Amino acid sequence: MTNRTVLISGAGVAGPTLAYWLARHGFQPTVVERAGELRSSGNPIDVRGPAMTVAKRMGVVPALQAASTAVTELSFVNATGRQVGRMPMPPKSESIELPRMDLATILLNAARDEAEFVFGDSIKTLQPDADGVEVTFDKGAPRRFDLVVGADGVHSWTRRLVFGDESRFVEQLGMWVATLAIDGLGLDPRQVVMYNEPNRSLSLHPGSGKPIAAFIWRAPADPGYDYRDAADHKRRVVEAYAGAGWRVPELLRHVRETDDLYFDAVGRVRLDRWSAGRVVLLGDAASSVSLFGDGSTLAMAGAATLADSLAANPADHETAFRAYEAEHRKLVEPKQNGVGMASTLLVPSTRLAITLRNTASKVLAAVRR
Repeated sequence: MTNRTVLISGAGVAGPTLAYWLARHGFQPTVVERAGELRSSGNPIDVRGPAMTVAKRMGVVPALQAASTAVTELSFVNATGRQVGRMPMPPKSESIELPRMDLATILLNAARDEAEFVFGDSIKTLQPDADGVEVTFDKGAPRRFDLVVGADGVHSWTRRLVFGDESRFVEQLGMWVATLAIDGLGLDPRQVVMYNEPNRSLSLHPGSGKPIAAFIWRAPADPGYDYRDAADHKRRVVEAYAGAGWRVPELLRHVRETDDLYFDAVGRVRLDRWSAGRVVLLGDAASSVSLFGDGSTLAMAGAATLADSLAANPADHETAFRAYEAEHRKLVEPKQNGVGMASTLLVPSTRLAITLRNTASKVLAAVRR
C-alpha cells in the first residue's frame, strides 16, 4: 500500500521538503508546526551541494535565486571599522544564500497543494502499535497515522517522546549564538561584516532587505539552561558582550528591546539510531551540528533520501528507515567531525589567532583573484 499517512512534526526546512516528496510518491503527508507562523529570525543560510540537486528536482531554484542575498564577501574589521581581512563567498552557481524564513516559505509553498499543513499545534503524545501510531495533540483532536517523522529541530519533542531526554543526545560545544533582525544598519548589500575579540564575534549581514546581527561567543556549557526563557537569553548576551567595542553597545540596546531574539547553545546531536518502530527522525532532530554543519543543506538532502527510501520500500518502513540512515550518515558524519575548524575561523580564542586568521584571509583572497 503506497498511500500511507505520514505525520511530520516541524515546518522548517526538512518537514516541507519531505512532505513534497512523499506526496509525489503517493503518500499522504500531514505537517504539524507548533508556531503560528514561520520564524523570521536566524542567520541567512546556504543551499548547496546535495541540496541544490534536490532544489533542481523540485523546480524551486528560480525562487531561491529571486530571494537570494547579494553578498559576495565576508569582511573582517577592527574596533574602528577598518577592514583587516576578507574572504570571498562561493559563486552563486555553486551556492545560494538566502534568509532562512524565505527558504522555509519557498519549500512550504512547493508542498502546500499536495500536503496538509497545521500551524499553531503540536504533538502531545505518541502511542505506537504494530499497525500505526495513535497521536494526541495539544489542541487538535487525536488522529492515527501509519508513520511519524520528527523534523522538529535540536530540541525535538518527538525525539524526547520516543528516545528519551535530550541530555542523552545533545552535546553542547561551549559556544552560544543569538541573532536578531535590525533595520537601518547602513550595510553594504554585498558584504557581511564581522568583528572579533577573543572568544567573541559579532557579524552584521545585510540579508535580502532586512539586516541580521549575529552574536557568537565561547562560554561554558550549561545543559540545564531553558531554551524558552527569553529574559534569560537577553541577559546572557548582554553579560557576554559587556565592554566589547565597535558597534556592540549600539546593538545590545536592540537585544534588550527585541521580541524576536533567536538564542541557543551551539550543539551537536548524535544518536546511535534515528528510528524506533514507526517513528523516524530527520534534520537537526537526528544529527544537528548547529551553526557550523550546513544544517539546511543536510535537511533537504535527508528529506529527499527518506522519501525515496520509503517509496522504494512502501510496505516495509523498517527497511526504508535503515536505508535512509545508512545513506544519509555519509553526508552527516564529516560535518559533525569538522565543527572545530569552522568555530576556530569564526570565533578565534586569542588576539594572535584573530590576527593570523585575518592575515591568512587576505592572502587567500589575493590568490583567488
